[in-house]
Amino acid sequence: MYQRVGGAAYKIDLANTHVLCDHLGNPEQGFKSIHVAGTNGKGSCSHMLAAVLMAAGYKVGLYTSPHLKDFRERIKINGKPISKRDVVQFVDEHKAFFEKQQLSFFEMTVGMAFDHFKREQVDIAVVEVGLGGRLDSTNIITPEVSVITNIGFDHMQFLGNTLEAIAKEKAGIIKLGIPVVIGETVPETKVVFLKTAESLVAPIYFAESTPFPDYKLDLKGNYQKHNSRTVLLALEQLILRGYEIPEAAIKKGLKQVVSSTGLLGRWQVLRESPTVIADTAHNKEGLTIVLNQIKQSSYEQLHLVLGFVSDKQVNDLVGMFPADASYYFCQANIPRAMSATELQAIFQAQGRKGKVYSSVGRALGAAKRRASNKDLIYVGGSTFTVAEVV
Repeated sequence: MYQRVGGAAYKIDLANTHVLCDHLGNPEQGFKSIHVAGTNGKGSCSHMLAAVLMAAGYKVGLYTSPHLKDFRERIKINGKPISKRDVVQFVDEHKAFFEKQQLSFFEMTVGMAFDHFKREQVDIAVVEVGLGGRLDSTNIITPEVSVITNIGFDHMQFLGNTLEAIAKEKAGIIKLGIPVVIGETVPETKVVFLKTAESLVAPIYFAESTPFPDYKLDLKGNYQKHNSRTVLLALEQLILRGYEIPEAAIKKGLKQVVSSTGLLGRWQVLRESPTVIADTAHNKEGLTIVLNQIKQSSYEQLHLVLGFVSDKQVNDLVGMFPADASYYFCQANIPRAMSATELQAIFQAQGRKGKVYSSVGRALGAAKRRASNKDLIYVGGSTFTVAEVV
């Protein structure tokens, strides 16, 4: 599957998804939805939207990827993961069809999610794009509103080498006549969104130019302020479409995203004295915000436990990291992980020195042993690195 092995498992085609959904009785037509794409923040926005809608009294499906600890995290209803029994039953019932069609892991999972949401009669489902948008397996739904958080340089081997090219792929979720909310833009991406929306007669709204009150969030990353504005504008569009979402539900939902939806790995404080923080930021745009927040934090010494995937252009990221930090290089237990020795060599070539550890857990253990109570330990570099410590 793509989560573990990378590009070799990636399929850029919707044909299998259409065939699968026909086989399942087109479950994507059996529930209302919100579709969320973007380079960074789409997971956080999806969880925020689900939390608020739950607080407003709706039965809410939530489909996200990748998972951190348990596959069932990907498919939830009102914050509860799909049961093991339902997963096994779905696979057993359709295994012969999966094998005949040679479906990918992601295609099967999308089918499972959509089938589950229809069977359980959710009021609305928040569906996060897996990769890109235009050709992502989730892009067979007709949502109440489409959301694109932002555009950055990630997965360029699939989506293109320019912001305009990547924006075109993400803009592929914009549907005829369906409102679309854009979180953040730069001139190169804004023109793509405007042109696509105009061609599809889709009302378009930009969160960065829309003032909203600051609501209290239980998500502590600085980047969540951007995400919350995007969510609030999307909620505004839902209200205009007849959904009852009182301000009290908005306040309640945003204050309990973690507890109500189980979101993990977003500026997650794992312990105090020393402070240990884990965050799944893994590209230039995401790491820029996280590293700036680290700079603004109070600590005596910084310890960085880092592991990346092998298809990441790590050379381009090293200069963002402080030269005076203590580094602990590791690799997650997946085939996609970059070797810790290779990672050390890349960082060392740019003046960032540290030791290699055989696992994420051992790297974090070494950092804890070396750190004083007033130090800060950060664990990151990839979703899979964080998954082994949260």
